[in-house]
Amino acid sequence: MLNLNQLTVLAAVARHGSVTEAAKELHYTQPAVSHHLSRLEAATGAKLLQRIGRGIRLTPEGELLAARAAEIVGRVDAATTELAAQVGLRSGRVRMAGFQSILSTVVPKAAATLAQAHPGIELGLVDEHPVEALRLLRAGRIDVALIFRYADTPGEEDGFRLTHLFDDPIYLLTYEPGQTLAEHRDSTWIGGCTRCQDELITVCRRAGFVPRISLVSDDMVVTQALVAARMGVATLPGLALRAHRMPGIHATELPDDPRQIYAVTYGDPPDPPATAALLQAIQASI
Repeated sequence: MLNLNQLTVLAAVARHGSVTEAAKELHYTQPAVSHHLSRLEAATGAKLLQRIGRGIRLTPEGELLAARAAEIVGRVDAATTELAAQVGLRSGRVRMAGFQSILSTVVPKAAATLAQAHPGIELGLVDEHPVEALRLLRAGRIDVALIFRYADTPGEEDGFRLTHLFDDPIYLLTYEPGQTLAEHRDSTWIGGCTRCQDELITVCRRAGFVPRISLVSDDMVVTQALVAARMGVATLPGLALRAHRMPGIHATELPDDPRQIYAVTYGDPPDPPATAALLQAIQASI
C-alpha cells in the first residue's frame, strides 16, 4: 500500500533531481530518504530510480508515480489548509488592540460584521496607543493592532505588516467659527498624547509659530469641554469628532495634515484564518 510520506519523498526527489536536496527540503537525513524510496519500490514492485554516475535519474515508472505523487501531496496539503481554515473560522479567538476613537467608531461595526459572518470566533479588545499596541503585537499578546501614523512618524521595525485603511483628517477646534491656525499663535493650546503633540507642533510650525501647550488631556471629551469653556484651542482627528461632538465648539478641517490609519499584523503571511476574517470585517466597515 502506498504511503503518503513515501510519496512526499519521491515528489521531492523528482523536483530536485537529488536525494541530498530532497533531504534538505524535507529536513530528513539522506539515509532516511533512501529508506523511504526503497520501501516505495518494494510496495510498488517497480524500479523507480537509476544511478547515473554520482547522481540519480527517475525511470519511466518513477516519473509516472512522481507526477501522481505531486498531485496527491498537493491535494492533501490543500485539504489540510482548507480544513484548518474552516476549523479556525468556526471557533477560536482573535485579539485586537486599538486607540480610543477607532474603538468607538469603526470597531463596533466591524465586530458586528465578524460576529454575523463567523459567530464562533471570540473577539478580544484592548484600548492602547499605537506604541503600546505594537509592543503587545510583537510579544504575541494580540493578533491585530489598529494604529495611527503621521507623515513624519518613524517607520515600524521589521516584522510588522501594515495595511492602510484610510486617512483621518485633523480639525482645529476653537470656540468661535471660521478661525485659522495662525490666528491662535498666542493662544493657549491643549495637547494630547506624545505622538499627537509632536504632530501639533509640526503643523503649527508650518503656520509660522510654536504652540504654547499649557493644558494636556488625551481624552477627546475633556479636550472638547476645555475648548467649549474657552480655556484653550486644540486639534482633534475626525474619528474623535465622530465618536463625540460637544455643542459650543467649532471644527475647521486642516486638509494638508491627515493621519493615516493602519491595521498591523506581525510575522510572515498568511495570517491565521480568524485574523484574516477580522481584517476583512474591518475593511468592510470603513
